[in-house]
Amino acid sequence: MGERARRRDGSSAPQRLIAWRLPVWPAAPILWCIAVPARADTSYSALVLEHLRSSQDLVGLSLLVGLVMFSVVTALLHLRETRKWTQQDATYTAELNNLRARFDRAQVFLTAEPQIIVAWGGDSDAEIEGDLSLVTDQPVARRILGFGSWLPPETAQQLESCVEKLRERGEAFHFVAESLAGRTLELDGRPVSGRAVMRIRDVSGDRLEATRLRERLLRTYGELDALHALLDSTNYPVWLRDRTEKLAWVNAAYVRAVEAKDSADALLRGTELLERTTRDQAIEARAAGTIWRGRAAAVAAGQRHLLDVIEVPVSVGSAGLAADASQIEALRTDMARLTKAHAATLDQLSTAVAIFDRRKRLVFHNSAYRQLWSLPPSFLDENPSDSEILDRLRAARLLPEQADFRAWKESLLSAYQAFEASEQVWYLPDGRTLRVVINPNPQGITYLFDDVTERFHLESRFNALTRVQSETLDTLKEGVAVFGTDGRLNFFNPAFARLLKLDPAQLNDKPHVDRLASLCTAFGGDDPAVVEIRAVITGLDDQRNGYDGRIFCNDGTVLDCTAQPLPDGATLLTFTDTTASVNVERALTDRNTALIDAERLRNDFVHHVSYELRSPLTNIIGFIELLGDSATGPLNDKQKQYAGYVTTSSSALLAIIDNILDLASIDADALELKPEKIDIRETISLAAQGVQDRLAESSIHLKINASDDVGTFIADGQRIRQILFNLLSNAIGFSEPGQTVTLSALRRADEIILNVADQGRGIPPDVIDEVFKRFKTNSRGSRHHGVGLGLSIVRSLVELHGGHVEIESAPNRGTLVTCVFPGQAAT
Repeated sequence: MGERARRRDGSSAPQRLIAWRLPVWPAAPILWCIAVPARADTSYSALVLEHLRSSQDLVGLSLLVGLVMFSVVTALLHLRETRKWTQQDATYTAELNNLRARFDRAQVFLTAEPQIIVAWGGDSDAEIEGDLSLVTDQPVARRILGFGSWLPPETAQQLESCVEKLRERGEAFHFVAESLAGRTLELDGRPVSGRAVMRIRDVSGDRLEATRLRERLLRTYGELDALHALLDSTNYPVWLRDRTEKLAWVNAAYVRAVEAKDSADALLRGTELLERTTRDQAIEARAAGTIWRGRAAAVAAGQRHLLDVIEVPVSVGSAGLAADASQIEALRTDMARLTKAHAATLDQLSTAVAIFDRRKRLVFHNSAYRQLWSLPPSFLDENPSDSEILDRLRAARLLPEQADFRAWKESLLSAYQAFEASEQVWYLPDGRTLRVVINPNPQGITYLFDDVTERFHLESRFNALTRVQSETLDTLKEGVAVFGTDGRLNFFNPAFARLLKLDPAQLNDKPHVDRLASLCTAFGGDDPAVVEIRAVITGLDDQRNGYDGRIFCNDGTVLDCTAQPLPDGATLLTFTDTTASVNVERALTDRNTALIDAERLRNDFVHHVSYELRSPLTNIIGFIELLGDSATGPLNDKQKQYAGYVTTSSSALLAIIDNILDLASIDADALELKPEKIDIRETISLAAQGVQDRLAESSIHLKINASDDVGTFIADGQRIRQILFNLLSNAIGFSEPGQTVTLSALRRADEIILNVADQGRGIPPDVIDEVFKRFKTNSRGSRHHGVGLGLSIVRSLVELHGGHVEIESAPNRGTLVTCVFPGQAAT
């Protein structure tokens, strides 16, 4: 009863024990059954519990077997994978050790000598390894790629081009360059395994010497190849022998001369061009250490030739060259025959001919030469020199008179060194005129003398007449024409056709004056002036007193015409283009009228401004000052501030109007100075007092320097104070707080010097020439605000006193303006 009662009380300890021993997934319904309070009898519960115990043992055994098998399989798999991973780890470790060893060897090779390796791969950035101190003092690898930072500009451009070709087309390069630091570097680039690699290596010392020797060797090989190519292109056989007198090298001309297949065949067979006797003579000369020269007969290309041979001993044996003298001898024979024929021909000419050789000796002359200078044949047969002949002709007074005969003779003989022919004219003392042609040639010089006395006389007269006509007519700007007694045009200049708009080809036919009037389109044929001109030309007017008049052409041209009868019955007609002068006259008249109107308008404007602007502005200033007076009632602080703004702006506007009025008065020469004796110290003191408020407002210091002897001078005191006030205002406006403005006065000889200096930002050089121009201001970046009239008025007022203004300035160094006045200014 007690146990049943405890179960009815809800004791669940046995039920929880059974639920813990069963698996989770089949236990849910059983737990539910056990969790129900036992209401059946005790025997039924015992059967159920026994059944449950047997089921639990079976399931537990199954789970245990499964877990054991799973553990065994997992252990086997783990052992296999562990063995596989161990083998793979050993392989990777060996490969890593191998790579480390190779990397160490590469590092050793890389650092074995001072060098830098730069590698590019595709579009990736360059990889740089090595001693960066070769090219830069900063340990920044990317600076290596800035070639211009460690190479001269030309070399840097060359290297940049080579690197670009290497990366794009795989073109290798190699050269030696000197860096900006003085190192000699070897730059080598080439493609390696699909990457562009450049090596920079220091080749100073022995490496530099080896590199230079290698370059010199390559250059020597190149020069030797060029020399061989040059010798192969000549027609002279050339050969080189070794110390055993065997042929070591021959050119193409030698091969052709000995009729060999090529140079190798000639060397292999040892085919000689010269005979044994000639070679023995050359060997004897070389043994004595001298160069052998001689002429020898030889068979070349199947024909017998006479050769001029030269053999020179060299360090490796000897070198020889042969020139064909057969053609030279034939040419000499032909030259002698041709010279004899030319001499016979020249001897028949009337032109005097003399030929001198390179030694300046006479080698040929014709009979005309002997007759021209009256020289004895015995003297000419002795082949005298050019200088001897000139001295003899001078002694006979047959040469032109010269102030310095020696210099003239040296100038004449300098033709032997000339390359081009020259021509001279000699005026002889006996009145003859000779045309002298001096023709230099490789053999000497040839003189040609022509007596052109008569021809020169005729040409001079003809040229004189031609020059008179050309200078009188062709160079005139006035149109000139001459009409004959028959009324036809006989003569005209180009200006005549140009002014009358006529075709010169039509005037060449000598048209009649009536036809000329019909051809002329510049003015009408029925013009009264044309009628009068026609009457003068054709002689219809019995008086023939001439005509002077003005013709207005259709195109606006104005011509002054003059027709004047000539003594031979002809008529001289002249036209002068006066369009420009007439237009200038008109323009001057119009301009004078416009200037008078402008002056009147300016005077009216000045009067209008003085009344219409100055008077209302004065009223405004007066009323503002009245408002500020306590008698009219108190103002609050804001109203006082506004009233101050109005007063300041009105005063500024009044100053601008006064400046404009002053400039207008100066331009109209209406500004009159009132000269008086002024004390300079007092004047600059008054000017300084006028800017005290601005100095205090801008925190600027004013320093006044006046020499003890500055004294007084004659000037308009009010204008001098205006000048100083404008200069001080500009200096204050362009100064910064705390800076100093200096006002100085001194006397220098007969001049009074007033200058104002500031410590402001200065004036740029490109602006300093415009500071005195009206309405030109450069106040940007400063506290000064103006319309650009202050300095213009300063210069005008100073110049009215007979002085001048100078300005000196530099950016950030301040400005110095100097006014120079005469000691006694003009009244």
